[in-house]
Amino acid sequence: MLAADAWLDSTLYEFWQSLGQGYRRFQDFMSVFHVSGIKRFFVEITSDALTFGAIGAVLMTALALPAFDATISGRFNQAEDISVIFLDRYGNEVGRRGIRTDDSVALDKMPDSLIKATLATEDRRFYEHFGIDIIGTARALVSNTGGDSSLQGGSSLTQQLAKNLFLTSERTLERKIKEAFLALWLESHYTKDEILKLYLDRAYMGGGNFGAAAAAEFYFGKKVTDISLAEAAMLAALYKAPTRFAPHVDLAAARGRANQVLTNLVDAGFLTEGQVTAARRNPATPIDRSAEANSPNHFLDWAFQQTKQIIGNNPSPSYVVRTTIDPVLQSYAEDAVISTVREQGEQYGVSEAAMVVTEPNGAIRAMVGGTDYGNSQFNRAIVSTRQPGSAFKPFVYAEAFEQLGMDPSTTMSDRPVCIGDWCPQNYGRNYRGSVSLESAFASSINTVPVTLSIRTGREPIAELAHRMGIQNEFPVTRSLALGVASVSVLDMTSAYAVFANGGYKAQGYGITRITTLRGDVVYDVDDNPPPERILSERTVAGMNKMMRTVVTGGTGRRADVQGVPAVGKTGTTTSYRDAWFCGFTGNYVASVWFGNDDYRPTRDLTGGLLPTIAWQKFMAYAHTNTEIRPVFGVDFTPEPFIIMAAEDGAAPELTAERPPSLKPAAANKLVDVAERFRNSLRTVLPQSDQASLAVTAAEESL
Repeated sequence: MLAADAWLDSTLYEFWQSLGQGYRRFQDFMSVFHVSGIKRFFVEITSDALTFGAIGAVLMTALALPAFDATISGRFNQAEDISVIFLDRYGNEVGRRGIRTDDSVALDKMPDSLIKATLATEDRRFYEHFGIDIIGTARALVSNTGGDSSLQGGSSLTQQLAKNLFLTSERTLERKIKEAFLALWLESHYTKDEILKLYLDRAYMGGGNFGAAAAAEFYFGKKVTDISLAEAAMLAALYKAPTRFAPHVDLAAARGRANQVLTNLVDAGFLTEGQVTAARRNPATPIDRSAEANSPNHFLDWAFQQTKQIIGNNPSPSYVVRTTIDPVLQSYAEDAVISTVREQGEQYGVSEAAMVVTEPNGAIRAMVGGTDYGNSQFNRAIVSTRQPGSAFKPFVYAEAFEQLGMDPSTTMSDRPVCIGDWCPQNYGRNYRGSVSLESAFASSINTVPVTLSIRTGREPIAELAHRMGIQNEFPVTRSLALGVASVSVLDMTSAYAVFANGGYKAQGYGITRITTLRGDVVYDVDDNPPPERILSERTVAGMNKMMRTVVTGGTGRRADVQGVPAVGKTGTTTSYRDAWFCGFTGNYVASVWFGNDDYRPTRDLTGGLLPTIAWQKFMAYAHTNTEIRPVFGVDFTPEPFIIMAAEDGAAPELTAERPPSLKPAAANKLVDVAERFRNSLRTVLPQSDQASLAVTAAEESL
């Protein structure tokens, strides 16, 4: 034991001695690297630089990986939309949608003035930097910090191209980092001229135009190779803010910005002041695009989405689409809706309205998605779904006719009815006892359709509504018979068109033919199968007869059009939030909705008020000087349509034409305005001018 203890002690002693000797040898070795004095300062700086450099390299690699992931596929961002030219039913252009692009012009064919204006405005050191303009970025930071109100951007032309090709327009630090790395990637893979060409072809320049060539055609109606210095300056002004400085939006702002571009050309040394003087004195004048403001824009937005669905993955970027829209009927519909809102909207607390007009076969002739497209592009005829109220009742009655064999003369008891704890009441909170279905329908009694829904079941009613044209899904509740379902104006028009079309399905459609610019047919409506029969002729005749009673002696009397067999149904929802009138003649089907976007209740507006007035205005316009077609099942004989022919080239005698109806209230307003105008003239004009004006007016009246 003593020997073992001695061995352990000696072993531990020798171990610690060896460890100490090893540490001293390490200290002796490290002393070789000991630096003191001024050398120590430089060593410390170098050491820290290497440390932070290593950290920075790791960080930069981590930041660069997401950016370079965007280049793996080898493809650039595709253009967001196709390019579509829309024609009306007669083949005349009514508008365009999507993008316009043209990359067919080589860089050496581009005007020198456009290239210089682009570089002077966007990146003067483009051919000198490596993708990131350090000097330009610093200048922009100093300028913006100093409160300079002019547009100063720190991104180089290559960075802007990187954003256009690979990234989105979101303003985040992450995107700016990716943009910088991608700019370096572009500089390493493309020449400066190739980058400039890509930029000139891919930059967005307002009005749906990508690239200088497409913009020159759109704004000035000429090829980019033919533009002047003033026009080149106006195009170069669009890069930073294409919407703000688009000449068809704000010509004064566009010319002001173009003048700044001319100044940039002088400051950059590309041109002299004398060379730009003529362009300053004669600024560019774009072609008139005001006609596009009068296009059926809500309809075109919808037709554009329909076009993209129809063409699917067709590789062509540009199309010509023949639509069903009728410009004359479109103007009638817009006038009927907008004038009604302006004249009486404030009285009833209603601010918006929508209308869709089709022919009985479903061809859309007019679409009004709101009162002011410039103020709101939201399409209330398509996107917005509102409860139709009693305008939904035709589906209930039609299902009862189909399933139970009823007809308009069938009598039912108007009495209290309950489904569970829900007991609907009539509008006047009274009951009539035994009534015919025709009378109950014309007076919009609520208890009768609820009783019918109990007998037929609510699921069959919902299924019929969907088969007739209601595409939006809605819950099948016990209040379905009273129109507690979400529908669009277009769907209601399509559903009512089944009645006008003799019971055949007539889903609203707005496109008849789609071709590529080369003339290749992509879609033709004539290739569609024949329509499906939804309702029997017996049901259609009975429903049309009842809807005619609504107009002649029911809640829709204001919709009556003299000399035209008008039929339809009113609808009003809870708290007066929505007011409807849906109806048709032998010529056209139309649905009208009035309400507020925020679901704010109106001031007791019902479907028998403004909706019927707007509907009647349109139908009175639309049926002037046209052949009046009969409505199936309605006992009405239209006046014969006579076309007079001139004999031996003589001018035919003018016959009296039925003018659009003018309500007494509107006539009184016109008289009041005329009287105020005359009073103003008497106040402003001297006696001699008043006498002269009176003589002139008398001569004109003679």
